Amino acid sequence: MSTEKRTSWILTGTTVACVTALYVPCVQRTVPGGDSGELITTACELGVAHPPGYPVFTLLARLAMCLLPSLSPAHSVNLMSSLLGAAACGALCITVCRLAGPGPGAVLAGGLFAVSRLSWQWSMVAEVFALNNLFVGLLFFLSASFHCAENATQRRKIAHWGALCCGLGLCNQHTLVLYVLVIIPWVLHRLYSLGELSLRGLVSLGVCFLAGFLPYIYLPISSYLNTARWSWGDQTTLSGLLTHLLRAEYGTFSLAKTESSVNLTLMLKAQLDHCLEDLSLPVLVMAGIGLLLSSWDRMCRSVSWLLTAMLVVYSLFFAWRANLDISRPLLLGVVERFWLQSDAAVCVLAGIGLSRTHTELERRLGCGGVWKTTGWVLTMAVLAHMVHTNHRECDQSRNRVVERFGRELLASFPTDSIILTRGDLPGNSLRYLYYCQGVRPDARLVDQEMMTYAWYVAKLAQHHPGVHFPGRWWDPVHPEDKDTFSLEQFLSHNTQRHVFACIGLPDGDPSWGHSFSRWPMGVCDYLVPAQRQFHPEKWVHRTRNIYNWSEPHNSFHPASWERVANEEMWQARMKTAFFLFDLAERMQGEGKARLFELSYTLYKEIVEAHSDYPPNWDKNLALACERLLRSGHLGYSPDSLLTCSTQHFSLYLEKEPTDPQTPAIRSAITNLLKERDELRQSRRQTP
Repeated sequence: MSTEKRTSWILTGTTVACVTALYVPCVQRTVPGGDSGELITTACELGVAHPPGYPVFTLLARLAMCLLPSLSPAHSVNLMSSLLGAAACGALCITVCRLAGPGPGAVLAGGLFAVSRLSWQWSMVAEVFALNNLFVGLLFFLSASFHCAENATQRRKIAHWGALCCGLGLCNQHTLVLYVLVIIPWVLHRLYSLGELSLRGLVSLGVCFLAGFLPYIYLPISSYLNTARWSWGDQTTLSGLLTHLLRAEYGTFSLAKTESSVNLTLMLKAQLDHCLEDLSLPVLVMAGIGLLLSSWDRMCRSVSWLLTAMLVVYSLFFAWRANLDISRPLLLGVVERFWLQSDAAVCVLAGIGLSRTHTELERRLGCGGVWKTTGWVLTMAVLAHMVHTNHRECDQSRNRVVERFGRELLASFPTDSIILTRGDLPGNSLRYLYYCQGVRPDARLVDQEMMTYAWYVAKLAQHHPGVHFPGRWWDPVHPEDKDTFSLEQFLSHNTQRHVFACIGLPDGDPSWGHSFSRWPMGVCDYLVPAQRQFHPEKWVHRTRNIYNWSEPHNSFHPASWERVANEEMWQARMKTAFFLFDLAERMQGEGKARLFELSYTLYKEIVEAHSDYPPNWDKNLALACERLLRSGHLGYSPDSLLTCSTQHFSLYLEKEPTDPQTPAIRSAITNLLKERDELRQSRRQTP
């Protein structure tokens, strides 16, 4: 091994070690939000994850659990992701070493990617993005090695490893296909131009590429055995397997099952804003310099333009197909994770830019040691600044919010309850605690969305003992069809158990309202037969302090699942008060005033117990004061109710000045103040 190669590997090893030392202490110890709970549960149960299945991640996660039995399943898989993330940074480092030699540029490429917000953040949790970053880095490295190979034998060997890597990478995340589609023609053209492309060689590369897809065999095996208590889909048939691989249930080549249109310009602008904010303008300038200077260098030119082509193709295609509303912070957080794949290319180009700038300055001005030292100083300064900027947000070692959310929900249910989960937050957090941690084994988790798929009952009903499914699947649109059932029928067949919906029910099937009522119980809703009598005072007592939740309001990033969990817990405090208010609004005669009084009492209690709370609490309390006043005020001072109503309407407008109902609220405040003034004046005139 030459001195340069030895130095390159030492530099890469040092980079990986430093990133590992940075990442490991920041890893989240408990289940994160998003898809993490489902991915960990899939590994625990050896089931199949949501489309396209992620077999490589599932098997690696299971291996991590076996190698680290003293840690919780979530901690061990989160730790695995951090190590994969560190390895990905090493792959970017060695790529620049191979193209421009070892030096500060290589460390900049790997280190910059490591400490950028997105890469650091998604290497702390059990998600597929760190593994995808590793495959991206390996493809970059193999492309550089292929280009720099000294003879046909080396090129052939590297091409075969690259083909295998492409296949394996596509077993993890399908967005990699956009890089693969650019690399394959480049490799074949290179072999053809050198006279090294033959039919036998092409077949051999194809075999290696297909061999990379072998982990997908895990999907039909797991589905056939059907021992996993949680698994997605039926892959025992070819059509079922293709449905899963092509993400037909989500929408092939789309992020979500939605008809939302995508503004290409808006999405590209959002990606550029991310690059400017998270990678910085100097880094983007350095990447541009890297592309410019490498265009004059035969050694780097081809690979630099290859990286640029991959970056452009990926960014344009993803912006076209990312059909989510990024004006909502949480959905922007979902979208921005996929920008990691393009960030890796930018970091490599920036590393090449720094290396080529140093080489060019040394060639033109001499003083090589000065320029190299300057390069190291700049690299360390940039990395230190980014560590300082991102560490607080990316350190997840004390983050237990999502797990606490799940535990609080599970603890609130009566024995032997059926829990109808809806959405990623309750579904995945409860799923992890239930299947991996063994919390509340008496309960039964039934996923509302999954129940609408034809395979759900056939595959998973046997793992829900005591739950009765009146058909093969829940069809909210055509429940009268053969083998389908409505939500009302499902509830009617399970009246022997308490049934809860978390969070909410879909609008498509209102049948449950014919025979059942929905009572609020914290984040969830209790679905009870309509003939059961509701006792307001008893229900208030049962739900008043249902959760032990102490997180401050608005204490998490708007794009985080922690923010969603915290907001759900805060809003859960007032759901009973809102329910009583709504019940009183629809009620006539005796009991109406009592319900308004209970609602007012609850609202006032929770508002006065907190200094910072959701803005809608002020609006709701103001309405409760006004309704109690109109219903006869039951011994409460009309003056105090009018004052309370105007005060909290005004507070609400201070917090939410853009509410569409602002004119109506201002008018209400004016009328209430006028009424209060008249009341006080009449009192002064009364002897």
